[in-house]
Amino acid sequence: MKSKKINRRQALKNVSLGIGALSIPASVWSCNTHGKDKDIMAEAVIPVKGAIHHAACRWCYENIPLPEFAKRGKEIGLKAIDLLKPNEWEIAKKYGLECSLATDTFASITQGFNNIQNHQQLQQHYVELISKASAYGIKQVIVFSGNRNGISDTQGWEACAKGLDPLVKHAEQKNVTLVMELLNSKVDHIDYQCDHTKWGVSLVDKIGSPHFKLLYDIYHMQIMEGNIIATIQKYHEYFAHYHTGGVPGRNEINDSQELYYPAIIKAILDTGFNGYVAQEFIPTYDDALLALQEGITICNVQRALNI
Repeated sequence: MKSKKINRRQALKNVSLGIGALSIPASVWSCNTHGKDKDIMAEAVIPVKGAIHHAACRWCYENIPLPEFAKRGKEIGLKAIDLLKPNEWEIAKKYGLECSLATDTFASITQGFNNIQNHQQLQQHYVELISKASAYGIKQVIVFSGNRNGISDTQGWEACAKGLDPLVKHAEQKNVTLVMELLNSKVDHIDYQCDHTKWGVSLVDKIGSPHFKLLYDIYHMQIMEGNIIATIQKYHEYFAHYHTGGVPGRNEINDSQELYYPAIIKAILDTGFNGYVAQEFIPTYDDALLALQEGITICNVQRALNI
């Protein structure tokens, strides 16, 4: 679903008026607002106590140079950036941000650990990436199941466990957690195998290490199975990381889509989660960082109001 572009002034109105009693320090907006827009934000500022460790996925903002994105992202509340490659880690660090989830060019959504023919090459690359991440203080590295390509769920599950086992042992030694992402196989990643929570949970149980967990992508799992809050409550111990996104369309997480993120974030916080929630929606606003700020604000509301 394609969403209508929203200009700067309308975006600011959405943040200041459409979300209710949310808060952003006025100084945050000094680099993003001009003229009358400053007056709009001045009316909206109230104190907020944030609870979420905010991150954002780099690929959603790849048209913004990384130094600019890191600098402005830090100003609007980011603590980290997701899915950075090793040559990008130092840029994030320069602006006071962590890499919350590491990757590299070899990591493939379609060619993953469910195919034993991929194991040797993936293991070689991942050993190096895990070691680099550990040396840099990065705690999480993303992995993928791969597409089915005729492989049954049982066969894929067994192959993933076999291929990941030596890497998880290496990750344990390096104090890094491997995180497999749950993705939808209906819309965005046709034929992807780790497309249901229970399949991923059973793989975590099979591997049996606290250094292998799941990335619960709220957007993707709403498409595949729904029941988001109950799933978080039941399986939260298996989730090391969360991604957001509006359904349908994978755009902003405001009231233009069907999910109510304040309640979802409240459910995440109630489990005692203290990791990162990364915004992974495709911005439609003229100023993509205003869309990101809106998402951050929405995810602050529950702790702010102590609901």
